[in-house]
Amino acid sequence: MYRAKRAASLKVKRCVGNYELGRTIGEGTFAKVRIAKNMETGDHVAIKIIGKAKVQKHKLVEQIKREICTMKLIQHPNVVRLYEVMGSKTRIYIVLEFVMGGELHDIVATSGRLKEDEARRYFQQLINAVDYCHSRGVYHRDLKLENLLLDIAGNLKISDFGLSAISDQVKNDGLLHTTCGTPNYVAPEVIDDKGYDGALADLWSCGVILFVLLAGHLPFEDDNIASLYKKISGAQFTCPSWFSAGAKRLVTRILDPNPSTRITVPQVQKDPWFKKGYKPPVFDEKCQATLDDVHAAFGDSEELLVTEEMEGQPTSMNAFELISMNKGLNLENFFESDKKYKRETRFASECPPKEIINRIEEAAKPLGFDIQKKNYKMLMENPKAGRKGNLNVATEVFQVAPSLHVVELKKAKGDTLEFQNFYRTLSTELKDVVWVCDDQVKDGASTP
Repeated sequence: MYRAKRAASLKVKRCVGNYELGRTIGEGTFAKVRIAKNMETGDHVAIKIIGKAKVQKHKLVEQIKREICTMKLIQHPNVVRLYEVMGSKTRIYIVLEFVMGGELHDIVATSGRLKEDEARRYFQQLINAVDYCHSRGVYHRDLKLENLLLDIAGNLKISDFGLSAISDQVKNDGLLHTTCGTPNYVAPEVIDDKGYDGALADLWSCGVILFVLLAGHLPFEDDNIASLYKKISGAQFTCPSWFSAGAKRLVTRILDPNPSTRITVPQVQKDPWFKKGYKPPVFDEKCQATLDDVHAAFGDSEELLVTEEMEGQPTSMNAFELISMNKGLNLENFFESDKKYKRETRFASECPPKEIINRIEEAAKPLGFDIQKKNYKMLMENPKAGRKGNLNVATEVFQVAPSLHVVELKKAKGDTLEFQNFYRTLSTELKDVVWVCDDQVKDGASTP
């Protein structure tokens, strides 16, 4: 259908080892993540690319190495797999399982609370995975809804072990001492910074996640960070009336501000509400972890792993990437006709790619955004801080057919609500740039 085509003279693949790199699907301070295809098997993966110079400058080599080792040791069906690690003189390439079903956060943000049986199934998978990690001396320390992905079968996958702490980092008192994590999900003892049990702190975060799945909102919310911490420390929350007695009892036992009386993971697994409809995880017994490639990747390899790509045209996109970008199989949703704006959104256009980029720049500058451009990618940065810092929006134009392009806008930093408002304003300015299919015209749709 919409199959990407590119002139033969410009088709220069960018490869890392046996993988052909595709579009960028995520970008952070120290790394970017790209879809890639194994050229031998045809399987799709995600590759996290980390610049060695940057992590060395900030003295993060051991932390990054620890993250990689942690993920290689964790082989659970509900945890994102790390397949292999490669390295060049300048970069580390981490090959990860590509989870195509999207974020659990987006489901709750779009549809609200889940049915109790559905929430219980996700919570069971979460607790199983967390228990597995803890039994191997690994604590996540940043469990939150945004780190819970779904595969195409609807099974939970925990991602982002960037803040893991291996048990040999525990001090003489047997407690962890590094404060990290997302404020709304953090346990009271972590906030107090007097040392904490990693397993009990992770379980608190699991309790917050369970509450969100059942309620559709966070148990602890406040724009003032001091007030938020006070609510967390006092466990000041109220279960909505639709919580069943069993669910309310379990949530209350987990969100106990006193870690010494808080329920433990083994006790959660024995809880009657938790055990209902329980299905144990199925492991792949053939998988054997080795850390040899991790140590090699951090060396000064002279091997040329990377074949550079010519930037003559917008990145082409095949059918798989078109579908995976949408996190589903409904092409109609791909064009955002349902008007639900999330932390990323996209529209199609029949305009030339340079015109698209220029029009977006013209619309964003009056809104106070600073613009950085490179080929058919753009980063829009608002120097004025909002509720959650500066809003940064990453934009890229993709070619899906000779005369059809897809424009993706993603919140790289800042508040999701502010991103939604920005996109609504931007879309008004770009009405004549957006391509509207015949069905949308009949339905009266005219904006992205």
